[in-house]
Amino acid sequence: MAVHADRKVLAGARVVLPTGVVEGGRVTVEGARITDVSAVPADAPADAPAPDLTGHWLVPGFVDLHNHGGGGASFTSGTLDEVLRGIRTHRAHGTTTLVASTVTGDMDFLAHRAGELSELAEQGDIAGIHFEGPFISPCRKGAHSEALLRDPDPAEVRKLVDAARGHARMVTLATELPGGVDSVRLLAEHGVIAAIGHTDATYEQTVEAIDAGATVATHLFNAMPALGHRAPGPIAALLEDERVTVELINDGTHLHPAALELAFRHAGPGRVAFITDAMDAAGFGDGVYHLGPLEVEVREGVARLVEGGSIAGSTLTLDTAFRRAATVDGLPVEAIVQALSANPAKLLGLDDRIGSIAPGKDADLVVLDEEFVLKGVMRRGEWVIEPQVG
Repeated sequence: MAVHADRKVLAGARVVLPTGVVEGGRVTVEGARITDVSAVPADAPADAPAPDLTGHWLVPGFVDLHNHGGGGASFTSGTLDEVLRGIRTHRAHGTTTLVASTVTGDMDFLAHRAGELSELAEQGDIAGIHFEGPFISPCRKGAHSEALLRDPDPAEVRKLVDAARGHARMVTLATELPGGVDSVRLLAEHGVIAAIGHTDATYEQTVEAIDAGATVATHLFNAMPALGHRAPGPIAALLEDERVTVELINDGTHLHPAALELAFRHAGPGRVAFITDAMDAAGFGDGVYHLGPLEVEVREGVARLVEGGSIAGSTLTLDTAFRRAATVDGLPVEAIVQALSANPAKLLGLDDRIGSIAPGKDADLVVLDEEFVLKGVMRRGEWVIEPQVG
């Protein structure tokens, strides 16, 4: 039988499909797409070279909704070549689809930056732009410059959306601020995700924002009031509403394992999205960095503001989040795949192309060994890291 040059067969792995895990499955890739998924023995004849992935997992490429940089590069302030380096850093850790997040800055600067990043979206390097700030609460600013914060005036929110030339994917807002709920409505009307975060909202104010169209909780638990028994605050409202997807940073620093378990148990695996909230140091190492105008020190992989000591994003990559979820948190692999791939793909409206392993979808695939250590990454049918197995 003739061998097709652009055909690849991945055989023998535990393949995680939307319907469950197939032992010893076979995935056929032609060009950039998956053309066939079947359960056949790894030693069955193939009409293309087939690496034996026996003893490995094959899962969909990861989708990161919230990522500020990596590889020493900032998505807010780096040159486009530097941004591409950061994207490649995360791609080598299994993130085949990435939304580039900005941090709080001057409005004119952010609008200009949105135009620059939209070029990368048009090239297919990123899936869009996420604006985290400046429309957030000074009470819950985290690693954002208080001097640059502002209320979410719908006209200014619209300015950023327009500057992104159709590639604005998400805006994080403190919806209790003046103009917050109206801005949520504006975003919903324009097909942009309104995310509640860096907020000091009450339970009732959060419910009002969700009813207006907010559908995401930006890094749930972080940069918002704690869950209280008399004043439940935003956490209870975000967890209980079926319309809301909750972001979680599973790096062992941002969340106690019990908080992660609470979110999974209450929201269910269909409403959780693991994110990195990564900054420049992800995949790069300890040192001194900048997040917007603020200085950040990364020590032993934990990023904190030099002034004040607040956590300043993470150095997480999504393969590490996967491994921790499986080995520390004890989550089922199918639930982890939902949180890392299927749910964020659906939220972005891209689940017809990515987020699961199925014929017709992009060949975005990750190979993990039995201990959930990354061994291979394929994006659109091309190996980013070719697995050295078999």
